[in-house]
Amino acid sequence: MNDADRSPAGNLRPIQEIGKLLGLSPDEIHPHGRHMGKVSLTALDRLKHRPQARYVLVTAINPTPLGEGKTTTSIGLTMGLCRLGHRAIVTLREPSLGPVFGIKGGGTGGGRAQVVPMEQINLHFTGDAHAVSAAHNLLSAFVDNHVFHGNERHIDPERISWPRTSGISDRALRELMLGTGIQGQKGQFVISEASEVMAILALATGRDDLRHRLGRVIVGLTKDGKPVTSGDLNCVGSMAALLNDALLPNVVQTLEGTPAFVHTGPFGNIAHGNCSVLSDAIALRCADYVVTEAGFGSELGAEKFFNIKCRVSGHKPSAAVVVATLRALKLHGTGEGIKSGQPLPSSLTGPNMQALEKGFANLEQHIANVKRYGVPVVVAVNAFSDDSHAELEWVRERAKSAGATDAAVSTHWSDGGKGAEALAHAVIAAASQPSSFSHLYELTWPIKKKIETIAMAMYGAGAVSYDPSAERQIGVVGDLGYGQLPICMAKTPLSLSHDPSLKGRPTGFTLPIKELRLLAGAEFLTAVCSGIQLMPGLPKKPAGERIDVDGKTGTIVGLT
Repeated sequence: MNDADRSPAGNLRPIQEIGKLLGLSPDEIHPHGRHMGKVSLTALDRLKHRPQARYVLVTAINPTPLGEGKTTTSIGLTMGLCRLGHRAIVTLREPSLGPVFGIKGGGTGGGRAQVVPMEQINLHFTGDAHAVSAAHNLLSAFVDNHVFHGNERHIDPERISWPRTSGISDRALRELMLGTGIQGQKGQFVISEASEVMAILALATGRDDLRHRLGRVIVGLTKDGKPVTSGDLNCVGSMAALLNDALLPNVVQTLEGTPAFVHTGPFGNIAHGNCSVLSDAIALRCADYVVTEAGFGSELGAEKFFNIKCRVSGHKPSAAVVVATLRALKLHGTGEGIKSGQPLPSSLTGPNMQALEKGFANLEQHIANVKRYGVPVVVAVNAFSDDSHAELEWVRERAKSAGATDAAVSTHWSDGGKGAEALAHAVIAAASQPSSFSHLYELTWPIKKKIETIAMAMYGAGAVSYDPSAERQIGVVGDLGYGQLPICMAKTPLSLSHDPSLKGRPTGFTLPIKELRLLAGAEFLTAVCSGIQLMPGLPKKPAGERIDVDGKTGTIVGLT
């Protein structure tokens, strides 16, 4: 059955009913059709005296290129909590058109663990991503226009750092010449989910904070090395106007009619990988449990959740879930490659205890990573229909001996919330334990010390090397007074290291940093590892080849 077939519109609750479940008043829900809506920021002030929910993070081991069901687990866990009589809300990032038409397909979950309506959410949704692209590219146009009309701010054309953005994966846009003739300048595009504007939207705590952050965006330097900001170019008001509605969190529902917030979409490998601070802030006042997902593994999205997002929001997690699958653990034990569109080898889908035992080391690192922050860990073993029961139980028991508070086999994809009840019980118990949450590093540490702490503690690296350009950029950032910002690492999600071919739990490798980007508006520094691209490309057989529209009914087909 196609995922779209599991979410017929006739079975969905009107969005006003979802608002009632959240305790929101009718004027705090701005409907976008019957089944989607935005939540007014006035709700946050009205609800501020309510007790806060338990805050549960869902992360994962290093996945196969096909993903290990972190989104379905987040949704299934939330539905399972609701089945046990608790008020629970899942908060997710918005899907990106890049993966939707590229390798992974849609980002709304799957099977019986979805947020719906999946077609609208996966495509244009409420227009937030388009607003981000428009605001970002408006600033690009302002920069070029300023230089063209006399350049009163004395921007050095060779030191313009503000790229352009596009929502579609397109490798041809990674490097290009802007303009023609002798006026031509080198330029580049980043995907919208890597845009600083997307990061700002995700981290903003309100309209005033949004404007403050937009005004701090650095677009380039003058010839004498002084920063030029969007505020200097008088572009902030227009950018804020384009983002005015996009700032409001989106509310939808799961297949079981429970509330879900889906808002903002920074990638986990090249951006900070978490949904908006505002969606979590509202959800935490409307529920007993809020389950939020961070992109990719604990060394990427979860590390950024703990060290970037939690610093901004002030919220402290009560527990964390690490998602694992037998096939991914076996991949880390065999080192085999997987290509999109090709069947998985039998060594990953069939019984293979030797590979499973060897690959378990990857899960051990991720359990240790989360425990490093003082947060109780539950392992969710996401079960596929052909998985060996004995192997599933082996992972569950082994995870507890490796330091997890508990572990549960979950069948939410096939069974919905019922299949996640055991996981929900484990999470409730873990979240009731005392938590001693702390950050991995201090903001006052030197830039290199922060990078090296992440690399060695989270990845297992033995050392960090810096390209000459990265060395220069670190110096410039320090001279400009931005050295006390947190670090956002950009690296492959397919390995604990920077090298996707290094499976399992590699140690002692040297992590190469090729670039350091200053995102003064988002208020973090992006350290780019060798081999990572801020503009992805499409695979040989893009998922978009399967997508079409039924000519008679207008139904979108092939979107999974």
